[in-house]
Amino acid sequence: MIVYTLRRLGSALLLTAVVTCATFLLIFRDGPSIARAILGEQATQETVDARAVELGLDQPVFSQYWQWLRDLSGGSLGHSFFTGEDVTSMLATRVPVTLIITGVVVLLMGLISVLVGTAAAVKGGWIDRVLQFFAVLGSAVPAFIVAVLLVLTVAVGWGLLPATGYVQPERDLGGWARSLVLPVLAILIGSVGSAAQQFRGAVSDILQQDFVRTLRSRGIGEGRIVFGHVLRSAAAPGLTILGLQTIGMLGGVVLIERVFALPGIGDLAVEMALRADIPVVMGCVLFAVLVVVVVNLVTDVVGAWLNPKVRIS
Repeated sequence: MIVYTLRRLGSALLLTAVVTCATFLLIFRDGPSIARAILGEQATQETVDARAVELGLDQPVFSQYWQWLRDLSGGSLGHSFFTGEDVTSMLATRVPVTLIITGVVVLLMGLISVLVGTAAAVKGGWIDRVLQFFAVLGSAVPAFIVAVLLVLTVAVGWGLLPATGYVQPERDLGGWARSLVLPVLAILIGSVGSAAQQFRGAVSDILQQDFVRTLRSRGIGEGRIVFGHVLRSAAAPGLTILGLQTIGMLGGVVLIERVFALPGIGDLAVEMALRADIPVVMGCVLFAVLVVVVVNLVTDVVGAWLNPKVRIS
């Protein structure tokens, strides 16, 4: 188990290096153009060139990336090209918002997927048909469309919840909870159907196994079989499904934060990417990569613990 975990950690480090390097190359523009964007069109060329040298933008792109890695190893993410603010401090105010939204969605998605997916696999009938309908609907309609519809109906039409904005929990706990309802619903509606459908498939496969037929032949009740044996066997594939859904959901969180004007990582990443503010964008990318790495690592390790065949393979 230790060797398996170390192998996964090595893969995670390699993934982080590849993604951050590729991102750095994609967002990098020539130094003078970035300096010009910072100083404005009225700045003289001499001032622009001096600013580019001051920020290190006159160096080759790989040299700048290596310097970023060196700063990262020392615990620094640099400073914003535009505001001069410490990137770590900027992220510290944004990360909690994104993590809270993602965490609530994952918790609800896992709970609903297990309950609905199991019911559809065991009972079938109208529950299975409704689940399939919502799975197709959720896959076909993007999260930001759902978000806009929720704003128009629940917030604007009915006036039940705020359309945009975020309230700090220490200021107003009730207002904070209200500001999260629509963003969470917008993401959940688009993802929970697919997750429940996949979990339903995992449970259905296990119900066809020989050991389930053996348990039934011994007169053991269906409820005891499902809750005592089937769900335990479905835990590993269910965890994998939840992990994949969480990773795929990150892109939707970015759009949802823009729609609802939430001060999260996604909103910051989009804003700073348009400005080519490399230190801030790299900080946001690093956060996203770490989320993916942690989710994959937890999924792989726990899945290997639940299913020893994975470790052997």
